[in-house]
Amino acid sequence: MQSLLADAHVTAGQVQGCRGRLGGFLERYVPLFYRTEQGHNARIVVEGLLSGLERKTAEPIAREHGVPRKPIQFFVGGGQWDDEAVLAELRRHVVETLGDPQGVVVFDPSAFPKKGTPSCGVARDGCGRLGKVENGQIGLFLTYATRRGQGPLDRRLYWSQKWAADQVRRAECHVPAGVKFQERWRMALEMLDRHRASIPHAWVAAEDEFGRVAALRAGLRDRREAYVLEVPCNTQVRDLHGRRPPRRAGQKTRRRPVPFRRAEAWAAAQPADRWQEFTVQDGPKGPIRVQAAMTPVRTRQDQRLGPEEGLIVIRHGEPDGSEPDVSYHRAWSPQEVSLEQGVRAHARRHQIEQMLEQGKGEAGLDHYEVRSYVGWHHHMTLSLLALWFLSLERLAMGKKDAGGDGAAGAGDLGAAVAASGPQFAADRPRGQQRTDSQRTGEDLPLVHPHGSVPAAPASRRLRMKRLQ
Repeated sequence: MQSLLADAHVTAGQVQGCRGRLGGFLERYVPLFYRTEQGHNARIVVEGLLSGLERKTAEPIAREHGVPRKPIQFFVGGGQWDDEAVLAELRRHVVETLGDPQGVVVFDPSAFPKKGTPSCGVARDGCGRLGKVENGQIGLFLTYATRRGQGPLDRRLYWSQKWAADQVRRAECHVPAGVKFQERWRMALEMLDRHRASIPHAWVAAEDEFGRVAALRAGLRDRREAYVLEVPCNTQVRDLHGRRPPRRAGQKTRRRPVPFRRAEAWAAAQPADRWQEFTVQDGPKGPIRVQAAMTPVRTRQDQRLGPEEGLIVIRHGEPDGSEPDVSYHRAWSPQEVSLEQGVRAHARRHQIEQMLEQGKGEAGLDHYEVRSYVGWHHHMTLSLLALWFLSLERLAMGKKDAGGDGAAGAGDLGAAVAASGPQFAADRPRGQQRTDSQRTGEDLPLVHPHGSVPAAPASRRLRMKRLQ
């Protein structure tokens, strides 16, 4: 026990109270399961997902708790209980704890490698975890991030159009007849429509898979949802504040328009005084600072010019002094917001990436052996409960730890839960947001729907036209 505590860097008091807090946490959710034995099984599974087991699947979890394997396996893989009721309560819990009008709703797809092909939705696709095209499943997660912390909201399994049309495989995986193929961006908008009214937020953020889709961005503008969406560095943009090329000698025609160029070329051409510096959060080794620049742009869209949007380029400094990592984003808002707000919204997306990665390591998000549609959603619902408990523990520890960076690592919490649980069988094997902005330059408006902003010169101002 003492060696476990030393490795985990948590106090004995934290370990002793962790299991009791988990029991109190689950009291809110157990009544949502139809029968008493289902509530009991839910406790066992969530505790197992938070334990120190090397594999957090039904058999080792059952063995750890001294119960038969089959009831646990059936409870996760095909039990008759309502995922949506549990997730609705989870969302209420997240909003009660983290709700912030300046919060960010994040779409984040995540890959789960699978060796076989019988599982629901399995196909060869890009697997970020393996860094290559591999056999696996893709889940789309809707999540929430604020300056206080982050939490999960919803999840859905994605499948390809070819897989969705295979009636034999659909029957084998017990896919409901009404569940049809959707592109991931359509799934994202549908999930947003279901929940956005109950989730206080100011921004929507996502990776470049979504930022490249003109229809998704148009859908967000139609819904009056401000967004900051990552795009590839080779995105062709026309800087609306750029200089037009001179007329050709001897011609009196209209001046030529500003040419399109790659976003990375635009960023490389910006002078030093164009970049503003922001502190986006405290890290374990000190404040995390970025530099950002922006301009209003239009892009090509379906052989036409798209609407006016913002291009935000963010340089993420490396601690070792190496070349900074650079990210590129399209942004839009129906009202005036600052560049700093757009940068901070982007930073919230990385909170979610870290949370889901921790979920795979500490809450068994990728530890499942279910094949059916129902089984995948059951497992993810229980794993998101475990992940939300870890988020609450980190938030509580951050409040108590005045000398550190404001939060315990997910690995510390996993060790604490493991240490506070029953004796295992043989197979057991960033911080508080700053309120100051530590930046250079002025706080420039990112979007202004009604016209110019006197506080900043036209060459340093980004405004978007309101969509009627």
